[in-house]
Amino acid sequence: MKIDNRIIKHYLKNVMFITGTAYAGKSTMVALLAEKYGLVPCGENYHSLVADQIIVPERQPNLCYFQTMKDWQEFLNRTPEEYDKWIQGCSLEAAEFEVAELIRISQNHRVIVDTNIPLDILHDIADYHQVAVMLSPQEMSVERFFDRDDSDKAFIKEQIMKADNPQKTMENFKACLAQVNSKKHYDEYAESGFFTLVRIDANRDTREETIKILSTHFKLH
Repeated sequence: MKIDNRIIKHYLKNVMFITGTAYAGKSTMVALLAEKYGLVPCGENYHSLVADQIIVPERQPNLCYFQTMKDWQEFLNRTPEEYDKWIQGCSLEAAEFEVAELIRISQNHRVIVDTNIPLDILHDIADYHQVAVMLSPQEMSVERFFDRDDSDKAFIKEQIMKADNPQKTMENFKACLAQVNSKKHYDEYAESGFFTLVRIDANRDTREETIKILSTHFKLH
């Protein structure tokens, strides 16, 4: 069964989407805007509770990668091109789960979501005022990847340290992050036609001004 995107768009009218590159402040804005305006927040990978029960390698090979990979060293030592292809594949496969979950949640509530739904799909299922792109420079998203107090990132770093050559493995993984956050992908976001915010200074607290900008864009006041 295929559902027309106009129907999906109608059912997602209560949803606000934030997408973009790593370390741009997406998850922070989702949490703060949800708290301030009484929105339902959907953080990164919010759809996985359902998806993890349904995915199968034949239909969702990228989402099933952690079930089929040999070990964590295989994960860490893929080429940047392989890693990038996997990330893009995950986004596409997860989009169906995201849309279904957002339709379920948003019928009686306004929802704000940290999403990886591909840009072309977002154009078909959301209006301009429902989507905001947040960007950060490549060096910020790569070099500060492990700066956050995040259990998943701590686990990855732990696995890197277990490698036969931790320095080489770390360099390879950073190259993978750089590929995912490459100028090509950055430009795709920047030139998407959606409302865009760029994080330039990670050392200055810009949360309040960003909240004001996004709340105006999303028509929250």
